[in-house]
Amino acid sequence: MHQSVWIAILLAAFASAQTAPAKPETAFPPVPRFEDIAQQAGLTVPHVSSVDKKYVVESMSGGVGLIDCDNDGKLDIITVNGSSVERYRKGGDPMITLYHQDTDPGDPKKIKFSDITKEAGLTHKGWGMGVAVADYDNDGLQDIYVTGFGGNVLYHNLGNCKFEDVTENAGVGGGGFSTGAAWADYDRDGRVDLFVSRYVHVDIDHLPEFGNDPRFCRFKGVLVQCGPWGMPGESDLLYHNKGDGTFEEVSKKAGVDDPNHYYGLGATWGDYDNDGWPDLYVANDAGPNFLYHNNHDGTFEDIGLLSGVALSGDGQEQGSMGVAWGDYLHEGRLSMLVTNFTEQGSTLYHNLGKDSFADVSARSKILKPTYPLVSWGTSFFDMDNDGWLDIFIASGHVYPQVDTISGTANYRQPLVLLRNHRDGTFDDVSATLADLPLKSRRGVAFGDINNDGNVDMVILNVGEPPSLLINHNDSPNHRVLFKLVGTKSNKAAIGARVTVKAGFLVQLDEVRGGASYISQNDLRLHFGLGASDTMSEVTIRWPNGRTEVLRNVPADFIYTIVEGQGIARKAALPTLPQH
Repeated sequence: MHQSVWIAILLAAFASAQTAPAKPETAFPPVPRFEDIAQQAGLTVPHVSSVDKKYVVESMSGGVGLIDCDNDGKLDIITVNGSSVERYRKGGDPMITLYHQDTDPGDPKKIKFSDITKEAGLTHKGWGMGVAVADYDNDGLQDIYVTGFGGNVLYHNLGNCKFEDVTENAGVGGGGFSTGAAWADYDRDGRVDLFVSRYVHVDIDHLPEFGNDPRFCRFKGVLVQCGPWGMPGESDLLYHNKGDGTFEEVSKKAGVDDPNHYYGLGATWGDYDNDGWPDLYVANDAGPNFLYHNNHDGTFEDIGLLSGVALSGDGQEQGSMGVAWGDYLHEGRLSMLVTNFTEQGSTLYHNLGKDSFADVSARSKILKPTYPLVSWGTSFFDMDNDGWLDIFIASGHVYPQVDTISGTANYRQPLVLLRNHRDGTFDDVSATLADLPLKSRRGVAFGDINNDGNVDMVILNVGEPPSLLINHNDSPNHRVLFKLVGTKSNKAAIGARVTVKAGFLVQLDEVRGGASYISQNDLRLHFGLGASDTMSEVTIRWPNGRTEVLRNVPADFIYTIVEGQGIARKAALPTLPQH
């Protein structure tokens, strides 16, 4: 064969090798089975919502949250209750329901919850939207912040799941149409501060007439609720924790007040540039999203447009709802996942470093399965403990009237489950959830409900009781959970980063007070470890910037790590299945 032909063949082979997807290091484990046990577990209180959704305020609620309200090591569940125009005018509804987990440790497969809302003192009425959890006064008890239309509420945990409404004294009532909430110690003074995103301006006594404006109250020719398009937006809020039980509203001084009044929804903090200071991402509906870079002096700079995370890759504003940070490629950098309105698809912004992101939604294969849907709650999570972050997305339309339109997505929509293919792409394995009924869903909270080392989900269903999806993972992969307790840092260690080295993988995650769609995930950090039964190195970077390193840490435990003291407690996870 002629030499030039050989050269051509070799060059072609080389090019193919450069562009071919990386082969998985090991075979993929089976996709776990997710079972909805909400009803038998006692999660029976329905979310309150009108049937027709004639006004924008009726279609946006609500969030769900996970909290350990009595420090018994078992996750309790918060669901936001919502309301309707008619009920709100009569005084509203209790903003949240709190379910205490009563599962017997001797029978962990029989998961049980009881509604303790009234005895817990969670009686504030209004129109609940979202929820976020933190220990704002560093007393070792997790507190609850609830956003809502017309006013927000801060519940101080008194111990044993008893709460006191301290909103007025704390100065965090907000007002307007508040949606997202996210806690972080943005100035690293040892106390968590609170960001609140707000949506549109709505006057409950002068609501826009259903279907009135043909520009903003029609969807594909059908009459629907008016807004948010065509309605005035509201500013966002930032409450600085003064350390005496009160807060100061500093959004304008800090540069995060949103003077253009975009329609704010999901919000979450994360250190995207690895400088040890929390930055803030805010999803705006029908406007550019914000990435506020922390200037280390109490102020922020919005670099969303310059960094590539404000718009879609082709420069379009999107209807953004849910948000999640995750290092899905093991690069040591947090990328951003955003859920959006129908015919936009969810967006994956790959963190390239140096304040630069790339929209890889199509390339990563998450665009196609999410394109028809209106998507909300989401997170990166390791569903099978193989050490690679997968994606879960809950969806549901805002307009019940779409069911009269042929050829478009219905009001009740399927769940989306995407498995990390370990090469920058995701496989759509949503068919494994096909036996779960279609619903219009909003917030999702992620955490290990039954302490078996697998991540479960609580989902808010509009107008219905919630879903509790228990993860029946049958793989023999190892796993670990970390509960962090600050001493010099804030007590719940919100903003702390854990980096785990196990085998050939290096993983990282951060403790967050608020994420997904206006919801709260487990404050404990979960890592799947694959075949590794030991972590060679665990590094904790506390919110104040100090680091601790633990070496040769066994897998398959829930560890409590106290700042400056190392491992304080450990509880064994159930024995892994043998294959």
